[in-house]
Amino acid sequence: MPKIVITGARGQLGSQLVARGTDAGLDVVGLTSSDLDITDRAAVQRLVEGGSVVVNCAAYTAVDKAETDQAAAFAGNETGPRNLASACARVGARLIHVSTDYVFDGTADSPYATDAAPAPVTVYGRSKLAGELAVHEELPTAQIVRTAWVYTGIGSDFVATMCRLETERDTVDVVDDQIGSPTYAADLADGLLELVGRPDAPRLLHLTNGGQTSWFELARAVFTGVGADGERVRPCSSDQFVRPAKRPAYSVLSGQAWVDAGLAPLREWRSALESALAELPSNQR
Repeated sequence: MPKIVITGARGQLGSQLVARGTDAGLDVVGLTSSDLDITDRAAVQRLVEGGSVVVNCAAYTAVDKAETDQAAAFAGNETGPRNLASACARVGARLIHVSTDYVFDGTADSPYATDAAPAPVTVYGRSKLAGELAVHEELPTAQIVRTAWVYTGIGSDFVATMCRLETERDTVDVVDDQIGSPTYAADLADGLLELVGRPDAPRLLHLTNGGQTSWFELARAVFTGVGADGERVRPCSSDQFVRPAKRPAYSVLSGQAWVDAGLAPLREWRSALESALAELPSNQR
């Protein structure tokens, strides 16, 4: 296996890639934002080496803040990936770039295939789509992997937040009209590491845990998973939680292209959640 360089190594996905790649005995180098600012073209050119595989997990992810901070969003999600792709093209390195379900408008009623027409409705989504286009413009052989609803259960992600709220509130209201596929970062990392060994795989792929659910149903599954009463989670509509950036009503991604390429599909989301909760420290469950 080649040297694997992971940008955004302190984030949810990046940290899992570093840990799981290292545990597997792979030659992994994790670069945090302190180690490498991907918007710095000269710095990127200096650090990318020929023959390596760069997995870009670095991104601007403040979905709501992006609505009023467009320059920063496009710098992190378009300029940065363009710099990485350009550097990889110059020295003969591979690039796997992680993207998002937000490139779609969320109006579908069946899983989005890789050839579905993007139509982002938020600044964040537009910046991520711009990044995809920039990557393939600079390096047509780059592989782009879209994912969705990523969590670890640690920090401030949705699963971690539900674990915390279970200890703080009698009831929690969660929207039941947004549908997606919760994706455990550890499983996603394993899939991306498999892709590292498949330079022949398609240039655009979707990868999430299997199945679909609502935020409300996911929250109930978290509560019951930590031994609490799921009835304490109550359904509500998105109209009751208006956010600066509109959330997709439906963001399920089809993994058919991944399976057709002979890559292993990720397990069903409930099984993944069970594992994620079991691996949390006892004081977080």
